[in-house]
Amino acid sequence: MTSESFRPLTTLLHRRAASTLSTTTTNTLRSRIHFATRPNPTLPRRRIKVHPPPPGPPTKDPISVLTAAQIKALDPSGSRAELFSRNNPQAIRPGDIVYVRRKNGEPFSGVLLNIRRRGIDTSILLRDQLTKLGVEMWLKVYSPIIDSINLVQSKEKMARRAKLYYMRKLKHDFGPVRGIVSDWVRKSYAAKKGVDKAGQSAGQKGQKEQKAKKAKK
Repeated sequence: MTSESFRPLTTLLHRRAASTLSTTTTNTLRSRIHFATRPNPTLPRRRIKVHPPPPGPPTKDPISVLTAAQIKALDPSGSRAELFSRNNPQAIRPGDIVYVRRKNGEPFSGVLLNIRRRGIDTSILLRDQLTKLGVEMWLKVYSPIIDSINLVQSKEKMARRAKLYYMRKLKHDFGPVRGIVSDWVRKSYAAKKGVDKAGQSAGQKGQKEQKAKKAKK
């Protein structure tokens, strides 16, 4: 007698059920597997066109290139970029009095407290006093609504800080700049008028000389 005959009947039944189940499962899986066959093997295989990958960007930093193009479009002459350049000794610095003319509103002037250099979004913060009340305004340097930005008065000594927020306190507040700006506007207007008069007189003189030459001929 073999050792199988001495094992319990339940163990033998479990083994037979497991073997029967595995055989049935294998046959079922084999019957479900279908291999793809070509309908007509004599025809040539169809080649799938593989497109090459798109070309990479011309530069590794496209954001800086886009920013430079936008600044060039809004500031073709480069005067505003030079006005706030770190390498320009005549540039506008914090603490200077700045006069800004806008196309869709009244001009605004004040003491420059901060310059936020962020490419095309570069902006300046001006502070002034109206009716003894401190007023501050952020202005975009490259905004198309800004007509001109002018330096009215430079600070005597260069500020040691880049952000002059301490001028908001009463003992450090510069006060209203209306009088300084009014004198500067008056002088600039007079100088411009004098230049225009000089140009007109030079033009009239040239016309007279041409008429005298024609009369002599």
